[in-house]
Order: sequence, then structure tokens, then C-alpha cells
Amino acid sequence: MAHIDNHSNELTPTNFAIGLEDQYGAHNYHPMPVVLKRGQGVFVWDVENKPYFDFLSAYSAVNQGHCHPKIIQALIAQAQTLTLTSRAFYNDQLGICEKFLCEYFGYDKVLMMNSGAEGGETALKLTRKWAYKVKGIPQDQAKTVYAVGNFWGRTLAAISASTDPSSYADYGPLLPGYIIVPYNDLDALAEVLKDPHVAGFMVEPIQGEAGVVVPEEGYLKKAYELCQQHNVLFIADEVQTGIGRTGKRLACDYEDFQPDILILGKALSGGTYPVSAVLCRDEIMLTIKPGEHGSTYGGNPLACAVTMAALSVVKEEKLAENAFAMGQLFRENMLALAEKRPDLIKTVRGKGLLNAIEINDTEESETAWNLCMAFKEKGLLAKPTHGNKIRFAPPLIITESQMQEACAIIEKVVLDWQLVN
Repeated sequence: MAHIDNHSNELTPTNFAIGLEDQYGAHNYHPMPVVLKRGQGVFVWDVENKPYFDFLSAYSAVNQGHCHPKIIQALIAQAQTLTLTSRAFYNDQLGICEKFLCEYFGYDKVLMMNSGAEGGETALKLTRKWAYKVKGIPQDQAKTVYAVGNFWGRTLAAISASTDPSSYADYGPLLPGYIIVPYNDLDALAEVLKDPHVAGFMVEPIQGEAGVVVPEEGYLKKAYELCQQHNVLFIADEVQTGIGRTGKRLACDYEDFQPDILILGKALSGGTYPVSAVLCRDEIMLTIKPGEHGSTYGGNPLACAVTMAALSVVKEEKLAENAFAMGQLFRENMLALAEKRPDLIKTVRGKGLLNAIEINDTEESETAWNLCMAFKEKGLLAKPTHGNKIRFAPPLIITESQMQEACAIIEKVVLDWQLVN
């Protein structure tokens, strides 16, 4: 059920828009009751022209800020020239973009798709093809390993890996060939990798949807080394953590290794257009032959143009470096706030500008939701996940003064908060 403003019976622009979605749209989301109509930089405006700090960034799709002029310019220019040919034909942008992506991230090959979930599906299909064509696993026996708390989309392949009943309940039968291990547990991973039928381990460097769960330092590199020892592909799901979000180009860069398969999405287009990409070496990518995988829109000229512009902005404006510095500033502020309200804030965690506070309450409580409603009233948008965790992930272009202003809003709400609320 949509949240309507119960303080007034007046049919405001907000209530009208929410009412339309409630009546005519599927009820598969639970949005905050704010209707946005415009965005610029770190700010968005609602239909009543109230401005807000955007501290969700469309789940890290808008790392470069809303409506970045360079990206929008590339979008418009390409949209006026050629938008789609399908892959039945070549187009003049795809090869240029593929070269750009491979050189930017250091891989032999890239396969472009549309959504992050499609990126995950592509990685899974590549892993299974590699399992049969290269590793020599018997047909239909390949297994892939995932971590508890993972989230990579809503497709049947993605929810088959999920440990969250709200994702997988009532959608069975789920796909076979999945093994789930605890996150941040090298011993558990080492044990399942002994199975010669295991082909790949897909993992988020930081689990965003689970509440910004950050593993111990060294976990990723050691997991990668375990995979190497057992001839298993290490698949990094950097759809949310990649492209500067955590303070480096990729979150895996913190531990100085290159995943066998890299999945990217979200900020790959700066929030202008659905684009995802899977990168890997030739040995893996070339197992898929013509006609065996693809998408009508995958690698279309419009996607290619915005991708190159979006990634150029990240590099030229040093957004990863800014994310690193502003993330430190944010966590310093939140840790100081947690010391003042230990009754309310249990944990502060994150890396770069992917951060969360965990509320000292149960996952079933509405405290985190109500706090986000209070942030909204003060001009800052954030969203709870898993009940008692609030993610804070502003665009990477945020300045120090903007960060201090946003932290002041959070501090004001938290210090004034009464737990009886």
C-alpha cells in the first residue's frame, strides 16, 4: 500500500502521483512518500519544489550526480543520430566502447547487457560454459558458490542464490547447482571448493542490500587465492560497489587483485540509461559462440555513448578520490554521533561513500523507517534496508560543505529522537 499524506485530505501533487501508482501500478515496491521530478548534482526536487540531498543515488547508479552535463550531452548527441540497431548488424559505437571498457578495467573482452541482473546472469552462463568447455566438469553438474546475504537482482537465477525469503518465497522451483556459504568465512569457502564440480564463486566486495556489510581486510584476496588453487572462477559483483563508489575504481582494488569475471552496472551510465557489462579474459569469454547469448538492446549505440562519457567523468573529476575523502568525513561524523546516542545507533560501517548505520532495534521495528521519514522532512533522502539499517550513499561529486550540511541534518534528527517514537 502506498503511503499517502494522512495529515491532509487535500489532493496535493504528491498525493495525486502516489495515488496513480497505487491504483494502476504493481505493488512490488515500498517507496518513501516523496515524488521526485527533477535532479541536479547531489540534489533532487519533489513535485512541490522542495529540495533534498539525495543520499541513495538510485542505489549507486547516479555516482556522477544527477543529470551530469557531459553525460547528458553524449546521450542527446547519440540519441539524435542512432539509438538501436540490434546485434543483427554492427554499429559504429560498440567496438569503440568495448575497447574503452577493456582498457579502462584491464581485461581482454567485454560483453555488454542492460541491467545488473543481466550482468549476473551473463557471468553465471559464462561460468557454466567455461566449466564444461575448459575445466571439464561433466554436463549439467557445474555448481556455483554464493554468500549468505547476497543480492544481485530479482530474476529466477538471482533469487535462487538468495537467503532472503522476501526474494525467493513462492517462486520455486529454484535453479539447481547453487551452494551458499557464510559471508566473510574463508574456512567455509575452502571446504566447498574441494568439490571438483564447483566452477565459480560470485561475491559482492561489500554487501550493499544486506546493509553495507564490509568483510574483514584480506578476505577478498584470500578468497580469490583459494579459487585459484582449486581452478574456480572468482566472480566480483561490483554492480553497486564499482565505479568509484567505495573510494577506488573498484572495491577489489583495495586488495590489489583482478577478478576472473567482473560484473558492472548502475553507474556505468551515470543513471541515464540501463547498461551493464561483464569483463573477463579470452579463455572465459570465447566459450560463448554466436547465437548462444545476447540481448536486443545489449551494446546499443546509445548505451555505448553514455558509458564512455560516464566513465570519463569518473576519471576526469577524480570521483573515486573524492568518495574516499568524503566517506572518511561522513564516518567520522557518524561515529561521533553514535557516541552521543549509543542507545539509538548500534554500528557505523562502510567504505568510501557506501555507508550505513545500524539502529539499536530489531529488524521488525519501524525505527529506521521513521528516522528516514524525519530525514526527509529536514531535506535528506535515505532508505532503510532489512528493517534496522539505513544506507547513506550520496553522489560521488558531493563537496565537503555539502557533506557537513547533510551530516548536520542527520545529527539534528538523531539527537532529537525519542525512542518512544
